[in-house]
Amino acid sequence: MCEVSADAVTLDMLKEARDTVRSSPLGVINTPMIAWRQTTLPLSIDCNIHIKLENMQTTSFKIRGVANQFARRPAGGRFVTMSAGNYGKSFAYASKHFGSKGKVVMPETAPENRSIFIQSLGVEVERAPTSCLINVVNRCVQEDNMTFLHSFDDLDLIAGHASLGMEVLEVMPEPDVVVVCCGGGGLLAGVAAAIKLSGCSKTKIYGVEPEGACTMYKSLIEKKPVGMDSKSIASGLAPPFARLPYQLCQRYVEGIVLVSDEEIEAAVSTLYRSGLVVEPSGSAAFAAIVNNKIPELEGKDVVCILSGGNIGKAELVNFQD
Repeated sequence: MCEVSADAVTLDMLKEARDTVRSSPLGVINTPMIAWRQTTLPLSIDCNIHIKLENMQTTSFKIRGVANQFARRPAGGRFVTMSAGNYGKSFAYASKHFGSKGKVVMPETAPENRSIFIQSLGVEVERAPTSCLINVVNRCVQEDNMTFLHSFDDLDLIAGHASLGMEVLEVMPEPDVVVVCCGGGGLLAGVAAAIKLSGCSKTKIYGVEPEGACTMYKSLIEKKPVGMDSKSIASGLAPPFARLPYQLCQRYVEGIVLVSDEEIEAAVSTLYRSGLVVEPSGSAAFAAIVNNKIPELEGKDVVCILSGGNIGKAELVNFQD
């Protein structure tokens, strides 16, 4: 994969990607954004919070980036990727639609229901330890002549994810604070770039990671992209490394805050009781807000992005009181 810097991300590129995503045959949804006060969710902070319901997206928010990736690659190709599930589901959905041959390399910790869904779309799944994922991908590239599509560290993918940030601005043109879940950082990087490059220089953007999978948090402290042996119930927020997302987050993100697995569990349960089905990885931003992890929200216009609804019955029952 050729190295691309944050300088390659421009507003014109992001607008072009947004148009590609909106016109994609994959049926990407402009997901609703509702006022927190219109829900039964608890809130102890006096501020105007809107919730972006990306948990209602086709397959997952990753479909935005996938739509832009596939639009810029030859139809009918042979692609391999690595994913804990969300990207894999969108990748498989797109592969079936475009008639491409695909393979998803998944960490052994990923929920079984996700690999079953991916396989149902005709895409092969190979499970491996997180530390070995890239080795399996390299084998597929070298021995099977497959093309690697990265699940978060990819310019086209990040530009596609930026469409979510632009949708936020259509509802709230000048938010004070935007809170986004962070795994590999592709969504956070895309949303942050879209908002800042659109002229919202005063908007503070925060990423949220689990304490046991805080790669972006550590990367920003060490001022270089780092990896770690991640352990968290939020499997989708446990990536091995990130380069371009790190550069964009370093440039456009105010900071990364951490939440515990217990706080994520409580968030999933609270959201479910209010009628919102959100997976652990998609609940981290909400968990950060309700646990007062985001500074200076009083009186502010705030956006909280719920970024995933991929949770099966067996998994969901573990989060109920």
